[in-house]
Amino acid sequence: MKKILLLLTIFTLVFTSCEPLDDINTAIDADDNAIVGDVTYTLTDEDYDALELSYGSFSSLDDAKAGLPGFLSEKYPVWGKGSSALIGFKLYVGNAPGVSDYTGSGSYTLANSDYPAAADNAVGFYEDQTPADYMASILANGIENPTEGQVVLAKYKQYVGETVNGISNYFEADFSDQTLAGFQSVSVTGDDQVWFGSSYGAQMTGYDSGTRYANVDYLISPEIDLTSQSNARFQINQAINFASGRLDLINILVSADYDGTDPAAATWTTIDLETAPDGTSWSFVLSEEYDFSAFEGEKVHIAFKYESLGDPDNIASTWEILDVKIKVPGVEGVTENKEAFYVYIDGSWELSEGVYFLSDADFDSMGQASGQPGQYNNFSSSISPNDYLPTFLGNKFPYAQEGDELLVIYDYYSSSTGAQLRGNLYTVVDGSWFGYESTIDTTLQLAHDGTTWVPDNTIKYELVAADYALIADTYRAEAGYESAVANLETYGNISTFNWTSDQINAAVNTVLMNNFPGMEEDQKFNVTIYVYDGSSHNVVFNYILNGGVYVLN
Repeated sequence: MKKILLLLTIFTLVFTSCEPLDDINTAIDADDNAIVGDVTYTLTDEDYDALELSYGSFSSLDDAKAGLPGFLSEKYPVWGKGSSALIGFKLYVGNAPGVSDYTGSGSYTLANSDYPAAADNAVGFYEDQTPADYMASILANGIENPTEGQVVLAKYKQYVGETVNGISNYFEADFSDQTLAGFQSVSVTGDDQVWFGSSYGAQMTGYDSGTRYANVDYLISPEIDLTSQSNARFQINQAINFASGRLDLINILVSADYDGTDPAAATWTTIDLETAPDGTSWSFVLSEEYDFSAFEGEKVHIAFKYESLGDPDNIASTWEILDVKIKVPGVEGVTENKEAFYVYIDGSWELSEGVYFLSDADFDSMGQASGQPGQYNNFSSSISPNDYLPTFLGNKFPYAQEGDELLVIYDYYSSSTGAQLRGNLYTVVDGSWFGYESTIDTTLQLAHDGTTWVPDNTIKYELVAADYALIADTYRAEAGYESAVANLETYGNISTFNWTSDQINAAVNTVLMNNFPGMEEDQKFNVTIYVYDGSSHNVVFNYILNGGVYVLN
C-alpha cells in the first residue's frame, strides 16, 4: 500500500511540473525560431502613400516613431526579437525663422494720391525719387492704428526712364496673375457659376460639366475716386467666346452709389451692352475707349455683368477679361511694379532690412517662356524656386560674402490654394547661395523587442555646409573662438588642433538645437562631423540630451 501511495505521489509531481516546463520550452523554441534581420532602408513615394503622408514627409519625430513600427511589421512580418532597422525618411522641421513674418503680412497698394507728384497725375515715383524717402509718411497716413512689429508689403510703381505730359493710367487692374485683382464677384441669380481668376484672366461662363446655368453675376471694382480727374477714358482688354445663337448678355456698368452689398439695389449706368453674335472669337482685343467724363467729381464702381439664360440646347458663352484701365491726362511714361517690406518700430515705419521681395522684372529675368518663372511672374509646384534662386541671387548680388544671409519672399501659385506669398532664408556657403531646408533627410533606428518594433531613440545626422556656416556665424565674435572659426572658414572642417572638446560640444549643441528644436530629454544623436586630426575624415560623436544640453554619451 505504501508503494502505491509513493508511486502516485511521484506521478503527481511529474504531472504538475509539465506546465511550467512547457512554457519554458515554448519561450526557448520561440527564441530559436525567431528570424533576426538587420536592414537599412529609405522610404519611397509609395511608402509615404501607404502611410497616408500626402506631403511625402513626417511632420514630427513623434509621428515617425508612431508610424514606422506598424510599417516595419507589415514589411518584415517574420522578423522577431533582436532585429534592427535604420529607416531613412524626410522630416519637416518648419520654415526658417522670420519667414512667416513676411509671408503672412498684409499689403498696402499706393493710390495715385499717395505719390509725391500726385498733383501732376503721376501714377508712380519718378525715376530720381527714392521711394523709401517718402514711404514712412505715406504708410502713416494710409494705415490706421498700426501695432509694434507689424509688417506690411508696400506695392508701388516707379517710372523708368523719361516721362512726358500725356495720358497716364489713373486706375488699372491686371487679371493675368490668375486672381480677381481686388475685384468683387457677386452672384445675384444662381450661384453655381461665378467670376473667377484663371490662366485666361478673370473668367465667367454659364456652362460647366455639361450643365447650362441661368446666372446673373457681377464682377465689381474697388471704389475709384474721380473727384479730381477730368476727361477720363475707360478701356478693357477682353476675349469673348460666343456660341452660335446664344442670347447671353454682357454689360459694362458704372455706379456712384453702390455700397458693396447688393448690386441689384444700386443705380447703374450702362456704358456698353452686347448680345452674343453667331460664331466664336477667342482673341484678346482692346475695346474702344469709353468716355467717363459724365462721372467727373464722383467716386464710382465699375461692374462687368454677365447674364446666362441657361438654354439647355446650346453651350453658354464665355467672357474673359485680361486687364482694365482708366486713362486721364497726366504724366506719361513706362512704369515698373515694385514692392518692398516695411515694419512698424517705435512709432514709425521703417524699410525692412535683410529681406528681398522678387519683382515682376526679377521673375522676367529668369525666363519668360512657357514653364519659366517670368511666364506668370510666380513660382509653383512645377517651377521650383530652388531651381532658379541660387543663380538669380548670385547674379543679383555678385559681391555677397561668405555667411551672408537674405530672406527672399516671392509670389507662389498653388493649384489647391491659389496665389500666396512664400519665401526662404538663403545663405552664402562656399561662394554659392543655399536655401534653408524646411524638410531634411534623417533616420530613425528601431529594434524588435520580441513583440513589436520600438524606436531606440538614436538619430543619425551628418553636418552639412549650412551647419558649418551656422557654427561660424554663431561663434565668430566669441572670445576664444577666433582661430577655430578662422580655420573652419578656411578649410571647411573642424580641426582638433584649433577646436577644443568643449568648443566642439558647444558647436554641436548649436546645430542640434537649431535643426531639431523641442527634442525630449534623453534624445540621442549620432553626429557625423568632418574633422581634421592629422588627416581629413568623418568622425561620429554620440550625444544625449541631458538637462537641456547635448552631452557626449
